Amino acid sequence: MNNPSSSPHSSKGQPQPSSVLDRVLVLELVRVTEAAAIAASTLIGRGDEKAADAAAVEAMRKAFDTLEIDGTVVIGEGERDEAPMLYIGEKVGGAPGRGPKIDIALDPLEGTTITAKAGPNALAVLAAAEHGCLLNAPDTYMDKLAIGPGYPEGVIDLAKSPTENVRAVAAAKGVEPADIIVCVLDRPRHADLIAELRGIGCGVVLIGDGDVAGVIATTDPDTTIDMYMGSGGAPEGVLAAAALRCVGGQFNGRLVFRNDDEKARARKWGIPDSDFGRIYKLEELAKGDCIFAATGVTSGSLLDGVKRLRGGKMTTESVVMRASSGTVRWIKGEHRTG
Repeated sequence: MNNPSSSPHSSKGQPQPSSVLDRVLVLELVRVTEAAAIAASTLIGRGDEKAADAAAVEAMRKAFDTLEIDGTVVIGEGERDEAPMLYIGEKVGGAPGRGPKIDIALDPLEGTTITAKAGPNALAVLAAAEHGCLLNAPDTYMDKLAIGPGYPEGVIDLAKSPTENVRAVAAAKGVEPADIIVCVLDRPRHADLIAELRGIGCGVVLIGDGDVAGVIATTDPDTTIDMYMGSGGAPEGVLAAAALRCVGGQFNGRLVFRNDDEKARARKWGIPDSDFGRIYKLEELAKGDCIFAATGVTSGSLLDGVKRLRGGKMTTESVVMRASSGTVRWIKGEHRTG
């Protein structure tokens, strides 16, 4: 039983262009993330990252077949020889050649380590857009810089230092740099970044995994997080950008290559050498109308996790957002386990 509630954001009253992403699909996509989250939840705290991910992948793949779409995975579990299903280029949906052509970016379990250790903020996530509107990001790192809505356009710039960006956001917010809180992945590669931020008095929220949730946290005043900084997976950067396209905010991303193999992979997915140092803005990562959906696997700042109740029931919490309307729906689901 789903009980959707809507909360319009800054684009209230904005004209809604025609799109292959109709209203029915907005809610149907939640069924896909729900299926993945429920499957992954059976492995919470079991210490087996691969099993948790495999369960989510299989459930998400089956759920896609119930949708009347002609979908193509543009960001998924890897290339075909690396992943048995939900690989890049795979066709999904129950209406190949007949349904609306939709590109899909997905992460059936964003936070495999989190799930294995029963930590917070593990999610099942996906983004859908009209064909050609999502960047085919290679499986490399991406430098990321994000803020929520309400700031002047261009207030952040990945070409500038972390200190300069913090000062710019603080000035726009009307506070001191020491009043800004920044979310950063807790990784050795971020030691210098964390030291610089603390050196100007910033509060730094360190997260162990799940940078999609970290970016989205900048849009929610209740988290008190003002900015997201640091490098993480490029595919997750596109997913996060799709979410910000729906609710507002700004995002800068720049691909980071560690070796020639990663550069070759980028070329394979259509990224020319001239773009290797490019700073992508939000609309260059996720264009046009798009939908973002997520279901909590473990409870966190964004969503409650899957909860198993007495009497063979379980509950889920999901969020689904659409760019053309700026609408956000929080959906509580109650499911029978039998």
